[in-house]
Amino acid sequence: MADAAVPLGAEAPLVAVTFQRNPHQKNKYLESEPKALGVTQIVLSVFHIISVLTISINELSMLFEDITQTIGSVFVIIAGSLAIASQSLHLPTLKACLGMQVVACGASVVNLFFSVGKVSDHYPYCFVHFSLNETDYDHICYAVMASTRHFYAEWILIQTVLIAMSATLAAYCCKVVGCSAGPRMPVITVQAPPPQQ
Repeated sequence: MADAAVPLGAEAPLVAVTFQRNPHQKNKYLESEPKALGVTQIVLSVFHIISVLTISINELSMLFEDITQTIGSVFVIIAGSLAIASQSLHLPTLKACLGMQVVACGASVVNLFFSVGKVSDHYPYCFVHFSLNETDYDHICYAVMASTRHFYAEWILIQTVLIAMSATLAAYCCKVVGCSAGPRMPVITVQAPPPQQ
């Protein structure tokens, strides 16, 4: 009589296959070496700020560009700090890290744009301080600008590295936060048949 009370469609299957997210997905972020990349972002940005201030103090560039580059480097410092803090794998911190890495990537692109513009700039800013009649000053001015162009080329390299690091950290954060449909693991559930009575 007990068998008649159970409808035929209500029996659970013996084997069920479902797809679930990997419970260890957060650990993927640690594969990006966030501490090393975050510290490198901070160090390169501090170096860039010091370089910008050095050029600015010597009045060899425009103030607007210097302020913009300094603000961009501060964003990268904040992003590097969040990359280090995200090692705790706390989801809100990882989301903040993702957002700041995207902002840092954009700021580094802007800084790269200004750095390329400084390398290709043909007007030496030091001519403002010297009269154009004095050939010795012209020679000195061109020598100063030639040496600072090497300095600006270094900025291009630094900004390119910062863009790559920000994009890498953002991609790993995105894997953890779930921006894209990540791979799902198949989970096979085997249920024991009910005991025979």
